Amino acid sequence: MHYYNHEFMNENHTEQQEKRLNPFFIDWDTPHRTVPFHLIRTEDYEEAFLEGIRRDNEEIDLITGNPDEPTFDNTLIFHDETKGEHYYDLLDRVSNVFSCMMSAETNDDLEALAQKMSPILTQHANDVSLNPKLFQRIKYVYEHHRELTAEEQMLLQNSYDGFVRSGALLDNAGKDKLRQLTEQAGLLTLQFSQNLLKEMKAFTLHITDEADLDGLPQTAIDAAAQTAKEHNLEGWLFTLDAPSYSPFMTYSTRRELRRKLYMARNSVCIHDNAENNLDICRQLVNLRREMAQLLGFETYADYVLVHRMASTTSNVYKLLYDLIDAYKPTALKEWEELKAIAGDDLQPWDTAFYSHKLKMEKFNIDAEMLRPYFQLDKVIEGVFGLANRLYGITFKENKDIPVYHPDVKAYEVTDRDGSYLAVFYADFHPRKGKQGGAWMTEFQGQWIDRKGNNIRPHVSVVMNLTKPTADRPALLTLGEVETFLHEFGHSLHGMFANTRFESLSGTNVWWDFVELPSQFMENFAIERDFLRTFAFHYETGEPLPDELIDRILSSRNFMVATACLRQVSFGLLDMAYYTKKEPFTDNVQTFEKEAWKPAIITPQLPDTCMTVQFSHIMAGGYAAGYYSYKWAEVLDADAFAVFKHEGIFNPATAQRFRDCILSRGGTEHPMTLYKRFKGAEPTIDALLERNGIKR
Repeated sequence: MHYYNHEFMNENHTEQQEKRLNPFFIDWDTPHRTVPFHLIRTEDYEEAFLEGIRRDNEEIDLITGNPDEPTFDNTLIFHDETKGEHYYDLLDRVSNVFSCMMSAETNDDLEALAQKMSPILTQHANDVSLNPKLFQRIKYVYEHHRELTAEEQMLLQNSYDGFVRSGALLDNAGKDKLRQLTEQAGLLTLQFSQNLLKEMKAFTLHITDEADLDGLPQTAIDAAAQTAKEHNLEGWLFTLDAPSYSPFMTYSTRRELRRKLYMARNSVCIHDNAENNLDICRQLVNLRREMAQLLGFETYADYVLVHRMASTTSNVYKLLYDLIDAYKPTALKEWEELKAIAGDDLQPWDTAFYSHKLKMEKFNIDAEMLRPYFQLDKVIEGVFGLANRLYGITFKENKDIPVYHPDVKAYEVTDRDGSYLAVFYADFHPRKGKQGGAWMTEFQGQWIDRKGNNIRPHVSVVMNLTKPTADRPALLTLGEVETFLHEFGHSLHGMFANTRFESLSGTNVWWDFVELPSQFMENFAIERDFLRTFAFHYETGEPLPDELIDRILSSRNFMVATACLRQVSFGLLDMAYYTKKEPFTDNVQTFEKEAWKPAIITPQLPDTCMTVQFSHIMAGGYAAGYYSYKWAEVLDADAFAVFKHEGIFNPATAQRFRDCILSRGGTEHPMTLYKRFKGAEPTIDALLERNGIKR
């Protein structure tokens, strides 16, 4: 065990404090060995990172130093009987916790540590992937292995491909160059995220004149009053976080204030300050292109798509342009409808406001009408109840499981037969030090150890949903309910994991398949029988009226074509950057507006920029993969059509979905898994029908 160097201790500390053990180095005496957040200090991370690197190197030395012929068992799944089961998992364990903290509960000390550790961790990853002795053993196994199961074959293929794609076949000069490129990219992605978080949190709209609240619903006013109070200010404070920003843009009658908020949100990271991301984006695009070309690919997209269902850039572009052809005529009609009530001077900061007006005119429904029926506690019960109805699983909060912030709830998940299935963490509300958006992550994946024990996953869902106020509980919009269902779908993918190897379990699948389970769950949000299980008025207890549900259903495709083109425009932008064969030297803002032009039907503003805040493709793993959302939407519509045909709560259909897709992770090709569930390949027809584009 490793103790802190006493030279750095205060001489007045007790003997007991001096001998404090780093929590990452000991077995966790917590329910289900969950992360002991209450014991972890900032300084523990660096020590654990460095020790994890040392253990990794020790393990590699044992593998490469083995005089025996390389085999699958002594190379791919090496195990040292003298060490504990989790001894060599330390680096993964600390990395999982640290990365979650960087997204959900960061501070200046963690940010500084991330900057310090990024090049060290990238160098270590390169040391592993470019280790010639280790690659030679894996290559030998790849060419001379015993008969393998399908899952073992996939692990071997992924391992071999991983080394090749990380430069194992390069000469020494090439390997050195690749190291340099990946280390630079690692630092830049971190800087990109830190800049974005700082800029998003830096802006506030402080209102002191009550007249400037005109049009806003009471929920938004109360939330803004509470935010102001938290900042020791009088009046009302609006931020760029979605639960604050979206209602203001939708309901405020103060056009100039809408413009101010919109421009603040859409000009982050392009100002002349330390948080400017323009050059960082240029560098990242070039670094990735250089990496891909060094490895023998024409473009970074070509490199990425080898391990995607789409497989080629032409297939991606075919999907995107098929969607443009199908949806653009309807989107143009939607835009004309909007202009008819807004006038010709319709600007981007007007679209949410007038869309709401038009929706009210056509369907007499808006988010605020529904909000009183979507009390967060009831929504949680509804979502958990849906999982129980489909799959027989139950959720029970366990307050003994440590959490990293008081907002976080931890649940034990039990399977249909009463056996323990997983731990589920839910972190619902925005706060300082938390990135915007919503995501699912894992503190521990699932795998089966050598003794046959099925190590169950610890899954976390992080969101930025409307907060409770002094007078009201947290009341969500229907869109927020859909967000919850989306991330919950990812968590089911993690919780149902049932594979032998952790690297193939849960959401460890190809990126254009990973959104299927999440987007599939969103379909339930507007199902009448699901809404009836939890949508009760928070004050009266009255159920959501049938006529309101009817209006939800009749308005489900309102502005659907515009929304589709928005996603397609992001996909086009992503592909434009990562199909570049020559160095990228363009003006980012000009390039952006040209790249997505085929999908744009609204005015373009010169002093705005999406790229500099587009975390998905710059810092989040979706580079050359943003099309995945639309690809998976084709899959989710197709899959839900099966449920609609067989019964949306049909337990046999749900069990088939669980057995064929959710539990299998990345153990087989995703199309093989999908066809096993449906019996056929997906088509775009179900999506077009669902959106009312094709009847």
